[in-house]
Order: sequence, then structure tokens, then C-alpha cells
Amino acid sequence: MNRLALLALTALLSQASAVTITIATVNNPDMVTMQKLTPEFNKKYPDIQVKWVTLPENELRQKITLDVASGAGSFDIATVGAYEVPIWAKNGWLEPLTPLFGKNPDIVKSYNLADVLPGVRSALTVGGSLYAVPFYAESSMTYYNKDLFKAAGLTMPAQPTWTQIQTFASKIHNPAKGVYGVCLRGLPGWGENMALFTTMVNTFGGRWFDQGWQAQLNTPAWKNAMTFYVNLVKKYGPPGATGNGFTENLTLMSQGKCGMWVDATVAAGFLSDPSSSKITKSVGFAKAPVGTTARGNNWYWSWNLAIPKSTKQEDAAF
Repeated sequence: MNRLALLALTALLSQASAVTITIATVNNPDMVTMQKLTPEFNKKYPDIQVKWVTLPENELRQKITLDVASGAGSFDIATVGAYEVPIWAKNGWLEPLTPLFGKNPDIVKSYNLADVLPGVRSALTVGGSLYAVPFYAESSMTYYNKDLFKAAGLTMPAQPTWTQIQTFASKIHNPAKGVYGVCLRGLPGWGENMALFTTMVNTFGGRWFDQGWQAQLNTPAWKNAMTFYVNLVKKYGPPGATGNGFTENLTLMSQGKCGMWVDATVAAGFLSDPSSSKITKSVGFAKAPVGTTARGNNWYWSWNLAIPKSTKQEDAAF
């Protein structure tokens, strides 16, 4: 056999022995960065090919839930939230990772679990076993454009109130010049606009349920928060706000089109990066707004990588 034929045969055999894993993930910028690191992974594991399925958050949640619950096995790794992990673990839908760490001492050396914040780790642990590893964790905060504030003669306090946010927005809002007072999530979805709106309800003194699990959606606090939110977005937000979630507002803010934006802390890195933001020198940071109370003005969230029980490529996925 000549050398060319041998090389061709070797390549064919390599392809035949290669394992393909499919990863389902949300289309947030950080996950795009993760995908760009695929060649680095391939250098270390040339026998594992990676296929990415990237979807908007609402669609991702539907597809992964259906697939994992039915055991269809379409995905070998799924990006799941801190909310789903303990529920899915108790349902037996996810592989426990603690035993897999025990079988892979080389990974234990390179992935320091003790370096993961205890609060994040505990949220992903059920019955003493870890069921997902965090890709990132976040809370919420206020971003503002210091140049726009200076031009309007405004000063952002370290702890703004929602009433102050509204006042600032009214003075900055200039749609004729493509500048909007405030950008907030308006895209429907419990992981989209309801993430923000729930914190607003909290600070207006409302809650979803009382201690007896009676729904509280018809209380004055809910009505006040809802009215305030709708008026704020309609009067001082960008057009088409019902189509804007995290990613869309990140783009608007980074292009200098928003006076303020209340959203995930994970966005700070992108707004401070010259390769993805035009406002790196003018972006300011403050705490998430409060209302009649400061209780519940922040959220906690993490996006995590989990291995569904239905995978047939457990070792490669891990």
C-alpha cells in the first residue's frame, strides 16, 4: 500500500472511530465564545467531534425539556438553568456528575470544583451529588451611559430607586436621535421579561404566593408594579420592546442607544470590551433599583452544563 492510500485509510478509520456529541445551548454571547473554543477542545480530544445546537432562550427551554423528559436522547450536553437542575435531578433526568469526577482524576486536577462559589455549587447539588457544572452565574444590576447622564446634568446614585430611573429616563429619552431613556426586557417568557419584572414586583411589596400558596397576582402591589413597568417601557423605551430580551438590549446598550439598562451582571464584561461595545469609556454601574422596599431587587441565576440520562455518549460528554 502506497503512502497516500495509507493516509486515506488512516483518516477513514479515524472518522469511523470518532464520537460525536451534540450540545444544546442558548444564543447568549458567552455561549458563542464557548463555541469558538471548540478547536481547542478538538486538539485535546481529537476523537470527539462537537455539534452545536444554538437556540433563543424560550425555544431552547422548550426543546430541551421535551427531549430530556421523554428520553429522546437528541442532546448529550444541555445548557440548563439553576431552576431546572434540582427538579430534573429528582426526576432522574440527569446524570449525577460526582461519580464521574471520581472516575476521572485527570479532570479533577484541571477542573477545581472548590473554586466554584459555594452558593452556586449547592444550587446544583441534590442528595450530595453534583448534577451540573456552572458555565456562569449572575445577579442583576443597573448599567447607565455616563456621557448621556453628564449631558443631561444627572448623577446616578449607587442605589437608585425605580422612581429615579423613571425620572432619569424622561430627561435622557430622545428617540429622534436614536437614544432611549431606558432599555428593559419586554420579550415574553419567565426567563426573559419575567426575570426582571419579578424583581420589580418584589420591590413594590408584591409576591407570587403568600405563605399558604395562595396566588397574589391581584394585589395592589402587583397592579402598581405592572402599571409602572408598562408605562416606563412605553414612554421611555425603544420601539418594539416586546421583541427585546437580554441579547437585544445588550446590543442596544453597547451601541450607545440606551440611557440605562437593568439586567444581568454578566453583561458587564461585554459592555467593557472594546471589541463588542462602543461605550467602554462611558458605561457606568449601579445596584439594581429598589421600590417601596429593597427586598428582592436582585435575581440569582446560573447557566449550567448537564448530561441528560438519555445520552449514549456519557464518557465523551463528561
